[in-house]
Amino acid sequence: MKKITSIQNPFAKFLVSLRDKSKVRKEKNQFLIEGKREIFLSIQGGYEIEKILVCFDFFDISDLKKIPENLELIEITKEIFEKLSYRKKFDGLLAVANKKDHKLLNLNIGDNPLVLVVENIEKPGNIGAILRTCDAANIDAVFIADQGVDIYNSNVIRSSVGCIFTNQIGIGKSNEIFDYLQRNSINIFTAVLQDNPTSYHTLDYTGPTAFVLGNETDGLSFFWKNKSVNKIVIPMQGKIDSMNISVSAAILVFEAKRQRGF
Repeated sequence: MKKITSIQNPFAKFLVSLRDKSKVRKEKNQFLIEGKREIFLSIQGGYEIEKILVCFDFFDISDLKKIPENLELIEITKEIFEKLSYRKKFDGLLAVANKKDHKLLNLNIGDNPLVLVVENIEKPGNIGAILRTCDAANIDAVFIADQGVDIYNSNVIRSSVGCIFTNQIGIGKSNEIFDYLQRNSINIFTAVLQDNPTSYHTLDYTGPTAFVLGNETDGLSFFWKNKSVNKIVIPMQGKIDSMNISVSAAILVFEAKRQRGF
């Protein structure tokens, strides 16, 4: 097993840049995964793993048998691992993986899909929480419209607890995603505060359904507001008029799941 002992090693420097810089991830078409659970979920999700990095100061050596034999293992020191890690609690495992192609045409959504569209989300933690919710509900796909954050950001992977690897994800412009939904005869429900929206719990989501939510600051763009005939709202009874987008997504998605008998 190859071993890297210095943070000045060119490959160690590359790993730091891969973790921190979306430009490097885009150029190399690769990203860094931290954590046993996340790495094993990525393998189950069909991601190509290039290298596994192990730090035996934190890694349980008995877990080596769980790593596929065809993967290249590289030992790294405690100093290097701590430089690369975002977490306070380590399990000693990192991986370099290849990105997937998230073109819309690659999606397989079934005959009666339930999908979520999120537009221009700016915070990695929100994307991660949304993906975690969508995995829990086992919906058919998550569409990211007018992408505002790199989904392979380490904070997205961490906050999604690996659910970035368990969801079908399609990325595109808003007009591309709208056209895709139209072609597949999926009913579009946009979450808005204006234009006299209907309370979400009064409508039927048992047919092909897409919920569309806007970003944290401005909500949905005019494009989606103008395209949708089904405008919905979650009734608010406190002093504020909105919730975190991941909470709103959970309420809507699980109402649809309830109507479909879970």
